[in-house]
Amino acid sequence: MIQKSTSSGGFLAVFSSPLYTKKVKPFIHFFSMLAMTFLGLLLLTFVIGRLMPTDPVIAVIGDKAPEALYQATYIEMGLDKSIITQFLYYISGVIQGDLGTSVRTANLVTEDILNYFPATLELATLATIFGILFGVPMGVFAAVHQNKWQDNMVRLFGLIGHSAPIFWLAMIGIVIFYQHLDWVAAPEGRLSVMYEYTLTKVTNMVLIDTLLARDWGAFKDAFAHIILPASLLSYYSVAYLSRMTRSFMLDQLKQEYIITARVKGVSENAIIWKHALMNAWVPLITVIALTYATLLEGSVLTEIVFSWPGLGRYITDGLLAADMNAVLGGTIVVGMVFIFLNLTSDLLYKVLDPRAR
Repeated sequence: MIQKSTSSGGFLAVFSSPLYTKKVKPFIHFFSMLAMTFLGLLLLTFVIGRLMPTDPVIAVIGDKAPEALYQATYIEMGLDKSIITQFLYYISGVIQGDLGTSVRTANLVTEDILNYFPATLELATLATIFGILFGVPMGVFAAVHQNKWQDNMVRLFGLIGHSAPIFWLAMIGIVIFYQHLDWVAAPEGRLSVMYEYTLTKVTNMVLIDTLLARDWGAFKDAFAHIILPASLLSYYSVAYLSRMTRSFMLDQLKQEYIITARVKGVSENAIIWKHALMNAWVPLITVIALTYATLLEGSVLTEIVFSWPGLGRYITDGLLAADMNAVLGGTIVVGMVFIFLNLTSDLLYKVLDPRAR
């Protein structure tokens, strides 16, 4: 009895120790939240797949297949099992990277996503970079000139960015920059035909692959194809980031440490760019991460207008063709991107702000 009590006490002492509380417990909480969020995502996509009016068996074999083939396929797909068993099979398949076969392309959904997702990743990444390079300085500029004409111009620019439909901006951009000025390439994919079949694909991101191959002609052609859709897509991120940066900067410029810095004679540029902006970066990191995730999943219209072979277009084409494996597979990838970027922004928040630790 004494030995049992000692063992139990030692076991409890581990969980009450400072090392467990400060180091181990946060990691357990982090990974448990990650697992629960991912499980919720899988449950949501599973329910959506079962609630859709399309018959998954008919989507695979067609509506003119004999009854015997229908029943055999029904059993092979596991649809005769209980709903809980189907969900467990679904989780097991996703964990192993099995998202099913696309009815429209006849390829594994995982293979299709590996081909389509890099195009969206490249487009959204460039648009996010443009958003940071232009949106953050514009927000700082607006905050410094609060309620003046400079501030009103930045706010008007942001309002237009939130209000104007992206497909309308895309068509206007094509008419101006391609048809009249001839500054960009034709809105037909990522590369011209003369380069598309000669480029060695390493990452499936054409700008990076052309740099790796040192094919400067192909790089110039790829840049001419991506610059217009990336710039138009970045209009949203520029508008949003400028508005949020302005808000964060106004909050920082009212803090007591700014008054103290001015009393000490610190230059205004140092106060704005070194002190206020550095503190504004802490909440701004989360905004940038969410903006990036939004561009990754919200570039559908841009991809359609510019014939960009990205994930958004792949999901849309799958939805129109009742290809639920493609739709749900793409949805899972988008959801995982949101989860990853949210967790990354939380970690960066703690790195940049010691108080959050």
